Amino acid sequence: MKRGQHTIQQFSGSDVQILSKETLYQGFFKMVKYAFKHKLFAGGWSDVVQREIFERGHAIAVLPYDPVLDEFVMIEQVRIGALPTSSSPWLIEVVAGIIDEGETPEAVCRREAKEEAGLDIQKLHKALSYLSSPGGTTERLHIYVGLIDASDAKGVHGLDYESEDILVHRVPCSIALDWINQGKIDNAATLIALQWFAMNKQLVLESWSHD
Repeated sequence: MKRGQHTIQQFSGSDVQILSKETLYQGFFKMVKYAFKHKLFAGGWSDVVQREIFERGHAIAVLPYDPVLDEFVMIEQVRIGALPTSSSPWLIEVVAGIIDEGETPEAVCRREAKEEAGLDIQKLHKALSYLSSPGGTTERLHIYVGLIDASDAKGVHGLDYESEDILVHRVPCSIALDWINQGKIDNAATLIALQWFAMNKQLVLESWSHD
């Protein structure tokens, strides 16, 4: 291969052999121990590899955007997992939720926007999907941008039976992007959604104008 050229080796499903799956914990989420072998880049097969994998299903994250006001609607809530490494466990986030069996990602976007922020999404644009942390979990997140009217967005929302206490913020686009550089936004789904939007804003607006 010439210098400067890069190729990615393609694998098929038969290149990984799942030898066993053992459920270690089953609650709201699940922990599973995998034993597997895989083909090696240099040829042949690996020894048996064992990994504990967190299985929480898959999720959506939707960035609500008002193109008339050039504002996002973002939410703030406590995330106890942030406590050990953050100055505050209250995080600025996008709307997000787990996809239940039988639901489409688009339906979850609309449901969660209503539950978490009191918003009615008029149109959705699929941005991308990504694996949140594939070394330790099977979760895949689907990122969307949602067309909304932010003029009346306010208040505290969430479901009592899920112990949700969610504060709504209207944030000008330029300020939200500045918050990334300031470190005020440091959770993956929100960072990825905002950065993708910054690169593809015109594409989103054009797609909505043609719908």
